[in-house]
Amino acid sequence: MNQCETLIINARIVDGSGAPAYPADVAINEGRIAAIGQLRDWQTAQTIDANGKVLSPGFIDVHTHDDTNVIRQPQMWPKLSQGVTTVIVGNCGISASPVTLKGDPPDPMNLLGTAEAFQYPTFSAYVDAVNQAQPSVNVAALIGHTALRQNHMSTLDRTATPEETAAMRTQLSEALEHGALGLSTGLAYANAYAASPQEIMTLAEPLADAGGIYTTHLRSEFAEILDAMDEAFQTGKHARVPVVISHLKCAGVENWGRTVDVLKALDEARKDQVVGCDCYPYTASSSTLDLKQVTDEIDILVTWSHTHPEMGGNLLAEIAAEWRVEQIEAAKRLQPAGAVYHCMSEADVRNVLRHPATAVGSDGLPNDPLPHPRLWGAFPRVLGYYCREQQIFELPEAVHKMTGLSAERFGLAERGFVRAGYWADLVLFDPETVRDAATFTDPLQPAEGIAAVWVNGVLSAQNKQPTGQRAGTFLARGRVGGAG
Repeated sequence: MNQCETLIINARIVDGSGAPAYPADVAINEGRIAAIGQLRDWQTAQTIDANGKVLSPGFIDVHTHDDTNVIRQPQMWPKLSQGVTTVIVGNCGISASPVTLKGDPPDPMNLLGTAEAFQYPTFSAYVDAVNQAQPSVNVAALIGHTALRQNHMSTLDRTATPEETAAMRTQLSEALEHGALGLSTGLAYANAYAASPQEIMTLAEPLADAGGIYTTHLRSEFAEILDAMDEAFQTGKHARVPVVISHLKCAGVENWGRTVDVLKALDEARKDQVVGCDCYPYTASSSTLDLKQVTDEIDILVTWSHTHPEMGGNLLAEIAAEWRVEQIEAAKRLQPAGAVYHCMSEADVRNVLRHPATAVGSDGLPNDPLPHPRLWGAFPRVLGYYCREQQIFELPEAVHKMTGLSAERFGLAERGFVRAGYWADLVLFDPETVRDAATFTDPLQPAEGIAAVWVNGVLSAQNKQPTGQRAGTFLARGRVGGAG
């Protein structure tokens, strides 16, 4: 008689590959999927009747800034509640390790927390801390270029010297040896913008031998986006590694409609190198309050300010009017601060989201007191709004963009698919009711329609509540296993 710890019966399997759904039962044992098929004769300690709901791989959030939160707030309810079972941290050039601060974390590393949150001078120390905290989700990590710059440079308003770049390469190589996924840059930010293309290319050279990846928040997502994309492609060619363009978008009113050209450029690059992108399913971005992005053409919501905390939750235009100053002057007074920018068109978001090279990432900011709703709602929004309501793709493709595509792109072995022998990272959801509940004014809301979530075979959430069982682990790049 076959035995397992958990048996899920009457499920519709959407396996992460993009293939059509099919009915089956799934047996889970010792953290893995033991069998898929008609399994009613199996003996089990726990049976869960899916009642025809969809059972898919757990969602992989390829673009997060959860670096310190997976340790400081290991319950990770904003992600677990929406079916996310793995987060990739270290995006946009900012990572919690390897970091040795000289004072307060420079912008935008302050998005990860205050100086007290940066306690990992080596990547191996970070890995140990994640496993000791045992968060409720799995964690894989990129190494941030800005983090490396601030470790080895006296000022960040210039390109690195050869000696500084060599020191950064040494730290990157050490991290790769301990399972880091690759290198990320955030070249649009002031503390990385001065880095020359040569600095990035030289720094990226160790990635190929390690099987790593290069991800980039482009130098510009505005008028110069095609030039910025070309720089990213050239970096990938030089280093001989795959390239991921983070949160691909056409930002700024004057840029709306240009996704036709942008995606054409992406397709051209894909003919002779490995290139992909991710995006979040919203028309607003969120980051620190960037003076370069201040304009009266769009709504800019201030989410926090160190100098004027009372202004959090107000539009920049309203703050400027109250103070009787121009918006740029108000933004200067609010620094350092955070903001949501309503800077994209709906048509452009749909174009990027439906592209076959696009995976889904939330880009949520967990330390923001008024976070963009993507922190809690990105994945259910893809399933509910864009798949079920807007029908821009079928359900198997939507799931593929959040699971199998992501696992293959980032080298997450035995994850991202419902397959026998793979780790049992699974989510059970109702495709008719799943939706995001978080809004810009009320963002801390768990999604609807997520029935249950398993991480490494452990039932971690059920009926919109965490079970209290945390079974996440650090995932090393391309290494088989990882749990236990």
